Amino acid sequence: MSLNLATQLREGTTKSHSMAENVRFVKSFLGGVVDKKSYRQLVANLYFVYSNLEEHMLLHCNHPVIKPIYFLELNRKASLEQDLLYYYGSDWQNLIKPSEATKNYIHRINQISLNQTELLIAHAYTRYMGDLSGGQILKRIAENAMNLSDGQGVAFYNFLEIQDDNKFKKLYKNQLNALPLTQSQISNIISEANVAFTLNMKIFEELNSNLIKIMLQFFINAINKFRINQN
Repeated sequence: MSLNLATQLREGTTKSHSMAENVRFVKSFLGGVVDKKSYRQLVANLYFVYSNLEEHMLLHCNHPVIKPIYFLELNRKASLEQDLLYYYGSDWQNLIKPSEATKNYIHRINQISLNQTELLIAHAYTRYMGDLSGGQILKRIAENAMNLSDGQGVAFYNFLEIQDDNKFKKLYKNQLNALPLTQSQISNIISEANVAFTLNMKIFEELNSNLIKIMLQFFINAINKFRINQN
């Protein structure tokens, strides 16, 4: 029986969570500044991450420590495909590719799936519980910042098969706490959850450079427009 894994995961990733929130792209997003080009690249990156994670979760769905937390209603691949269709059009599959940070994320999931399957728990917890907890807030920010309407471009945040978010999160945490893990395994899972946060931050940091370039271009355009108006 695990020793309150859910609490240990939350407390053991507090610092990483705070660091992730302070990445420039995330701070800009939370502040309501969202560039559509950068955001659609984020959607593409997440598509590759979730496709990979969900492939490995399915592969190990009968594993003793994966089966209790394997919920198909959490899967995000299909919803991300809807968003990619919106942002890239019908040829989206030929237009997207994973960034370098995304490739590293995928490599890590592949690596632990082969050697330490229980560490997949860390990645599932970090991504899905984060999505479920803050999803509706981020959805509203994205809709307002990018002038989206009718639910277009934000399918990722919709967990249509989960009727009560809080009830489901309680179920998920109870399942985590009931997993047959040793304290040593739990410590490794917490360490891996911090790795997951770092891998996510690397993806956000890549988007930082895009955002900075865009803001710089806006600044240059504004100066040029000002000069033209002065002539």
